[in-house]
Amino acid sequence: MKHVILGAGPAGVIAAETLRKHAPNDDILVIGDEPEAPYSRMAIPYLLIGKVGEEGTHLRHTAGHFERLRIEVRRGVRATTVDVGRREILLSDGHRVPFDKLLIATGSSPATPPIPGIHGPGVHTCWTLADARNIQALAKPGAKVLQMGAGFIGCIIMEALQQRGVELSVVEMGDRMVPRMMGPTAGGMIRRWCETKGVKVYTGARVEAIERGTAAEPGLLGKIAQMVGLGQQADNPSGPMRVKLSTGQSLEADLVISATGVRPNIGFLENSGIRCLVGVLTDEHLQTNVEGIYAAGDCAEAFDKVSGKTIVSAIQPNAAEQARVAALNMAGQKAELKGVTQINVLDTLGMISSSFGKWDGVPGGRQVELIDEAEGKLLSLQFDHEKLVGCNSVGWIQHVGVMRGLVEGEVKLGPWREKLIADPTLLMEAYLACAQQGDVHALVKAA
Repeated sequence: MKHVILGAGPAGVIAAETLRKHAPNDDILVIGDEPEAPYSRMAIPYLLIGKVGEEGTHLRHTAGHFERLRIEVRRGVRATTVDVGRREILLSDGHRVPFDKLLIATGSSPATPPIPGIHGPGVHTCWTLADARNIQALAKPGAKVLQMGAGFIGCIIMEALQQRGVELSVVEMGDRMVPRMMGPTAGGMIRRWCETKGVKVYTGARVEAIERGTAAEPGLLGKIAQMVGLGQQADNPSGPMRVKLSTGQSLEADLVISATGVRPNIGFLENSGIRCLVGVLTDEHLQTNVEGIYAAGDCAEAFDKVSGKTIVSAIQPNAAEQARVAALNMAGQKAELKGVTQINVLDTLGMISSSFGKWDGVPGGRQVELIDEAEGKLLSLQFDHEKLVGCNSVGWIQHVGVMRGLVEGEVKLGPWREKLIADPTLLMEAYLACAQQGDVHALVKAA
């Protein structure tokens, strides 16, 4: 039996290791499109602030790890086509790879907005180790850095940039920071917190153009580069860029970082017969509509029991669990995905916030919001009949495990719903009173 895994990120690696454990005699091939050893993108901010070196981003640190497990890892090549009928993959280097079972774990890539000048020098995403190297070269202390996007990923990058000592401006087209994770009040609190830390935040604004000095009239750095014969070799030879906003403002930047969201890497599946919506559509076993072909991680669209819909939830805990379930099924063991975790816990320059489930509520549902601006705290609860279906919190770190347990456990609160509406801080008491004792032990262990 030959298993092929497309993608060498956390989902691909966990799937390969799970397969080896349960299918000791099968062939396993992992194909990654980057030349690097398998690594975690979530570690890149730690690389930028110097907490780890590049090896610290690697998913496995023991030399020869994959060789000992007899897992072949092929780097720097990607799938261009999947031939479902022939059960083979065409790679970018022209080779064809046959498979018996296939896992699509190709992850996602930055969504680059169509802005004039965005593809020129001095503009980078922060998604790969190659991106991190470019940012390290330009994000020196005192450099003017403009970041497009203040979503979940953007706030993580912002933390690393701020610690590098740059002059940071953040432009977010939404009316608040982390608009897909936080309501207006919470998003506003995070913005004000960032501004106290020296970050300039522009919400309700978008970048309309990125301008540089022309060849006929280069900036100072461009003139120096021409004088010493560097030409266009420097990353940003024309000097500081001029970034024009939709508000009419114009900002100077030595480095522009695009953090405007991601989209699943599924373009190569077009006309393959593998069904895709936002991501690769899967069932409870992570199998696609084609028998023997599975998907996991940021490119997979799985059923979420909280919302009752299929969603792509691009967070690493989901990738890990989906990879485990998919691999077990590939190895012939029946396993089901219990649900998609809609959870985000974010540290924004020291302010901890979290979001669970339907944080923006459901039609006809009840809600309560407790705000303490002076202490930088907010707790927002959303109910659907007897169940807590979503939460927002800022500064309430002691309730994170309980909120997750109530939402994901679909706990029926009964009279405790009204008690929580009267006093949202009684979350632990509500869980202990309403959840099964076994669930309490599991919650405490997970927390």
